[in-house]
Amino acid sequence: MAGSEAAWQIASADIPVILHEMRPTVKTFAHQTEGLAELVCSNSFRSDDDTANAVGLLHWEMRAAGSIVMEMGAKHAVPAGSALAVDRDAFSQGVTQKLLSHPMIALERGEVTGLPPADWGQTIIATGPLTSQSMAEAVLAQTDETSLAFFDAIAPIVYAESVDMSQAWFQSRYDKGETVEEQTAYLNCPMDEAQYNAFIDALLAAEKTEFKDWEQDTPYFEGCLPIEVMAERGRETLRWGPMKPVGLTNPHQPTVKAHAIVQLRRDNALGTLFNIVGFQTKMKYGEQARVLSMIPGLENAEFARLGGIHRNTFINSPRLLDDQMRLKSRPQIRFAGQITGVEGYVESAAMGILAGRLAVAEAKGHVSTSPPNTTAMGALISHITGGAEAKTFQPMNVNFGLFPPVANVKGGRRNRKDRYLAYTERAKADWTNWLKDC
Repeated sequence: MAGSEAAWQIASADIPVILHEMRPTVKTFAHQTEGLAELVCSNSFRSDDDTANAVGLLHWEMRAAGSIVMEMGAKHAVPAGSALAVDRDAFSQGVTQKLLSHPMIALERGEVTGLPPADWGQTIIATGPLTSQSMAEAVLAQTDETSLAFFDAIAPIVYAESVDMSQAWFQSRYDKGETVEEQTAYLNCPMDEAQYNAFIDALLAAEKTEFKDWEQDTPYFEGCLPIEVMAERGRETLRWGPMKPVGLTNPHQPTVKAHAIVQLRRDNALGTLFNIVGFQTKMKYGEQARVLSMIPGLENAEFARLGGIHRNTFINSPRLLDDQMRLKSRPQIRFAGQITGVEGYVESAAMGILAGRLAVAEAKGHVSTSPPNTTAMGALISHITGGAEAKTFQPMNVNFGLFPPVANVKGGRRNRKDRYLAYTERAKADWTNWLKDC
């Protein structure tokens, strides 16, 4: 995601760029294709509301910057209520075709096994969450770091035709979305209290993936915990997390309130595949099929992909990078994307946009500053390059907590809706001005 965006920004400035991709020569255990910008976990870019949500604001800033991810996301969108979700295969193919058709971009397939040599000039490392072992070791050696990794998990994908619609129904939470298609973008499977408790018991007892010795001390990212790890924190954790029973009415039993509800979100444009929202898991494959079949409506579910868990890679950016995203010990090298310690597709892509634009400015001899921290991208880059505490640095999604506070209205306290609107209005003005200067 980040490498694709960085290459696009650089090429769009009429500067030639070489894009390195190790697949299919060297594969990962999560990717399925050799396409660029392949989505290996969720197919959602999350909220597209640019007036009340920090992620939606980030979408707006990316579009204003000519984002290839946002362009292809819109072209290959699937209904998802107020969120932006995409047909993952069509999206990746679209990004790949657009990049390879640009005359300033050359793609070289094959693994880069170490840090780039000096004669490569300006280089951006955007190896993402599945950085190869050899590259990770090279980064560790250069930075004197002892660890780069945490665990991330993948949710299962179900064939829609295998869902029992006599129990499940289509509805977005609180009927969000402007069209009927968006308002019915999710499949919902209800549970009563007995079913929920039986499910939790089975989940806790299920056989899990065993980690290798060198993985034992790798932590989880809090924003993408496996469901069984959440369940271990308390029996009600899932019921008030991905299985919360609010904002939905079961048309099969409209007067009965569900104790918990499992949601599935459309994963492709045809509507033939749905992923189980928030159900990242480290259960073994056979156990997944057994435990997930306990969900009402999924008793006979057929899976296009079962869940999994993999190591994720990020550097200690507050200690290692300057405010231009350059490695302090080797300034010709920039880092971008999830490896910098942002979490999420759009956050990763956004860091690619910034790395590309900052590299362009340097190549053309201009002095460019990072965007102000009143913007979504500025807030992210400020956090990872100095705003976060280096000793406790962990991956971060974009959120309004990273932004400087907005002033009160006439000395009074803003309500949340007004406060978020003030954040987004200020950000849009400041981002527009930064783009002009950049």
